[in-house]
Amino acid sequence: MAEKMEILVEKQRRGARSNQKLKILYLAKILLDNTDANHDITLQEIIDKLSANNVTAERKSLYDDIARLDEFGIKIKKTQYGKTYHYQVVKRDFELAELKLLVDSVAAAKFITEEKSNELIKKIEHLTSKHNATMLQRQVYVAGRVKSMNNGIMENVDAIHTAIAENSKISFQYFQWNVKKEAELKRDGKRYEVSPWGLSWDDEYYYLIGYDSDAGIIKHYRVDKMLSIKVENKVREGRCKFKEPDMVTYDKKMFNMFNGEERNVEILCENSLAGVMIDRFGKDVRITKVDNGHFRVVVKVAASMHFVHWIMALGDGVKIVAPDSLVEQIREEINRLANKYSK
Repeated sequence: MAEKMEILVEKQRRGARSNQKLKILYLAKILLDNTDANHDITLQEIIDKLSANNVTAERKSLYDDIARLDEFGIKIKKTQYGKTYHYQVVKRDFELAELKLLVDSVAAAKFITEEKSNELIKKIEHLTSKHNATMLQRQVYVAGRVKSMNNGIMENVDAIHTAIAENSKISFQYFQWNVKKEAELKRDGKRYEVSPWGLSWDDEYYYLIGYDSDAGIIKHYRVDKMLSIKVENKVREGRCKFKEPDMVTYDKKMFNMFNGEERNVEILCENSLAGVMIDRFGKDVRITKVDNGHFRVVVKVAASMHFVHWIMALGDGVKIVAPDSLVEQIREEINRLANKYSK
């Protein structure tokens, strides 16, 4: 029994010696976890927390260690209250407001599963103190949010970025939901082969923008509906159809990632819709005054049926005036809907 006790004591001593070498790292963690702009910690509290991790420390050595951490870039403020000094980390890589924005974005993103959202939020919480982390937890919930059910979304995004960086094609299976709420592989499970050129976040979903060599056109795929992505040992194609620097311009032309004939469209709007046009087409969209109550814009868009429905949803405050072929298409759609809902 005595021999076993000696072995146990020796293990504890070795553990203590090992932790002693990590003293400054434990000190940094204690300061980062327990302090922020509104919360501080005393030297005695630091000593107690170090002791809980089998680390002993003298006050003088801690003064030196705190100074080293400050020089390293962990900015620590020292304040004296009476005879007691209080310490707090006053500058971090992310402000609390920035972390709240990140948390809200992760929680709201439809293309990230509930499980993965919670994992990411927990990691974001580690970027601030324990006190501020509780404030981030109150930001997590988004009422009625529909989330993706594809657990491989992060791996999908990583594979696509890898393929783009390596100038390679990718292959994958693609699914859709049936009326039984089951994932059903399209094309009987046959793999798609696409040249990836970019990713777009549109209508709260992540889309792959890729070139289909067989069809000779650019296509879009919901990343959360892609399965078993593989980076192929084949060089990407489609550079002549789509240039990387034009990604932002291309994205503005699309509506819900549906293709359509690219046209210059002239839109007559009431002045109250100026913000809608700027939000959709950017602040550099050219607005021309027509009269005191109206303005005109000319935009280049993929005039899909989704674009037509977007225009119609804006009501009688907006009207397509050119080209004539698109105006006729809108008339046909209005008649089709009128017939569908007529008694």
